[in-house]
Amino acid sequence: MSTTCTALVIPVRLGDALRTVTIDATTDTLQQLVGGHLESVSRGDWHVYLNAEGHLMNLPPNIRAAELIREAGLDLSDAARGTAVFLGRTERGGEADVPEHLLRRAAEMFGSPLGRVS
Repeated sequence: MSTTCTALVIPVRLGDALRTVTIDATTDTLQQLVGGHLESVSRGDWHVYLNAEGHLMNLPPNIRAAELIREAGLDLSDAARGTAVFLGRTERGGEADVPEHLLRRAAEMFGSPLGRVS
């Protein structure tokens, strides 16, 4: 079963814009976005997917993702490496659209428009 969701993608490179994308929230799709095996961190109504081997692969820290995660109540500054994908989380732990409060906060913090890509 697949779930189509709107995700917030935060690239590791500061010069690359944050973007919202409509994805089929499958393991394969998420692995393609983060560039490898998945690690998921959940909090309340959201979760973020990261590359589980970010340290081993020597991926650079994702400063913007770490800041957004910290603003949302967790401190994972060292764990956020490579591209980060934020999605919403249902009460049963399933995938959902990224919450509006995270989209608003990301736009406020990084001052960049969130382009929509389908």
